[in-house]
Amino acid sequence: MITFPQPAPGVPRPGHMIVCGDDALAERLAAELATVYRERVTLVVPSLPRSGASTGRTRAAALLGRIQAAVNRTEPAASAGATGTARIVETAVLDEAALAELGVRDAAALALVHDDDETNIHAALAARRLNPRLRLVIRLYNRKLGQHLEELLDQAATLAVPGLDPEALDTSTTVLSDADTAAPALAATAVAGTSKVVQADGLLLRAVERTPPGHGRVADPGLCTLALLSSTTSDPAGAEGSDASGREAPVLLPDDDTIAGATGRGTVVLETVTHTAAGSAPPRLAVRRLPLGSLFSPRLRWSLAGLLGCVLGVAVATWWTTGDHPLHAAYLTTLDLFAIGDPALDEPTARQVLQLLAGLAGLLLMPVLLAAVLEALGTFRTASALRRPPRGLSGHVVLVGLGKVGTRVLYRLRELDIPVVCVEEDPEARGVPLARRLRVPTVLGDATQEGVLEAAKIHRAHSLLTLTSHDTTNLESALYARSVKPDLRVALRLHDDVFATAVYRTLRTAHPRALTRSRSVSTLAAPAFAGAMMGRQILGAIPVERRVLLFAALEVAGHPQLEGRTITESFRPGKWRVLALDTAGPDERLPDLAATSAHDGADRPRGLVWDLHPGYVLRPENRVVLAATRQGLAEILGRQSRLGVRATGA
Repeated sequence: MITFPQPAPGVPRPGHMIVCGDDALAERLAAELATVYRERVTLVVPSLPRSGASTGRTRAAALLGRIQAAVNRTEPAASAGATGTARIVETAVLDEAALAELGVRDAAALALVHDDDETNIHAALAARRLNPRLRLVIRLYNRKLGQHLEELLDQAATLAVPGLDPEALDTSTTVLSDADTAAPALAATAVAGTSKVVQADGLLLRAVERTPPGHGRVADPGLCTLALLSSTTSDPAGAEGSDASGREAPVLLPDDDTIAGATGRGTVVLETVTHTAAGSAPPRLAVRRLPLGSLFSPRLRWSLAGLLGCVLGVAVATWWTTGDHPLHAAYLTTLDLFAIGDPALDEPTARQVLQLLAGLAGLLLMPVLLAAVLEALGTFRTASALRRPPRGLSGHVVLVGLGKVGTRVLYRLRELDIPVVCVEEDPEARGVPLARRLRVPTVLGDATQEGVLEAAKIHRAHSLLTLTSHDTTNLESALYARSVKPDLRVALRLHDDVFATAVYRTLRTAHPRALTRSRSVSTLAAPAFAGAMMGRQILGAIPVERRVLLFAALEVAGHPQLEGRTITESFRPGKWRVLALDTAGPDERLPDLAATSAHDGADRPRGLVWDLHPGYVLRPENRVVLAATRQGLAEILGRQSRLGVRATGA
């Protein structure tokens, strides 16, 4: 293991935080902890095999430079002298010995955010053995495995420290997926009118963007105004409101005077809070089964029905003319149909004529049955393959990229019953089996090549959502789609903030009437991962242009900014705002407000109250739901969450 000298101390001190990973999420997370929460951070990256020391140092220097760039993009509140420190450590294998050398025994939290689930699981098990009290944040794509792993690691921590109440242990295992965290926002970006949703205690919080009102009109504030969009949102030549946009940036959690003076600016408001179905599980997509009627074409079905009608008529005529029992008449007709009965040489003329008719029907029946078998085989073969976009399709979303993020967004769009056409270059991509199972039309090919997006009916699409892991590919796909349909709604996945701002300005200048949005998966996911490392509960996050607004559950006790203050006095413009109060007693509270209770009924806690009186005084036993910026939440919490009780417990 090679340690490169950085501004931070070379030897980790107690209470430091460790982030293991080498992608964009690890960079953002390390910068978030160092600049927003002022923590001492160690970023652990895997070393390159068969590389010399100079190569390793160059790689580490480049990574530190990217982290420093992320630090420089933070808000002015995180100025020099107000931030934590960061160091880069390179290790070949993240085993128990390496974790011990990194100081896991004395660390406050460890984030395992490698893109490989197996690597994260092995490191988590080793870290839990070294430090039962360690707060673990694990990035896993597999949801079921994540639930089981979370329970296992928490149980291991409880058994390793006998005699202590599990709820009082300063241990918490949180399993998160960056794809799951970002998918709702990405899906909402691609569909006009789709609200941004955060779930808490069986309730859905819906936040929507509203365009500036007309002259002389007052904007509808909804339940409350969460943000003002950037001052240049409606200006095609203006800069997008990113972290580095200064006065042009969006204003999060503005006060009434700021809202009143912000004429001509769009807003993000908390529109509704609605109840979900009591005790119901999250909606699951039903697998589309192949209908029986689709096995055979209408012409074949009519032909078969006509032949069966003829056979039935012959059977009835045989019964009527011969006077036999109906079953015997049907038996004779069946024998004649398949030409296995005796010739009716000595039978009446009517019987001979009916036998000839039955034989003729049998001759016609054989090719019809053969055609039915061939059609059924062809239908099943088609069902096992990817569907092609049907003719006449319009108003759909074209989704480019079926990796981890694209797969989750596809699932989300289908939950919303939104028509989708996928474009993927790799036929073995992670999301291709899901697209096949859900019968989603898919085009295999490079979206930047001519004819691929046309095959996805881009000229009749409602919007384009490009979610590959390469910024240039996403941009090239968007530019090509705009050349086909200039007014197309476009949402790009872009990591670099400066690059995203330049893309915004260029696309809006060239296409002022078309809506363009950019989303960074790491930017959307990093606040949730950082919040879990600080030991509190993040209910959700909504993007406001290139910034993020967080919703979190927080105990009032121990926070002088809240305790003993009224709802109005606790409000800090640009930092935090109390939205709801948990009226349940400490012993009745749901441990996880983001999930609906499984025991609804008489024993169900009273839940959350959203219509709070401005003069209500917050008491220490209260638990509240806050809307907060990253810097505001870091300020209100300080370092208490690292030293206090588990966030999700009372």
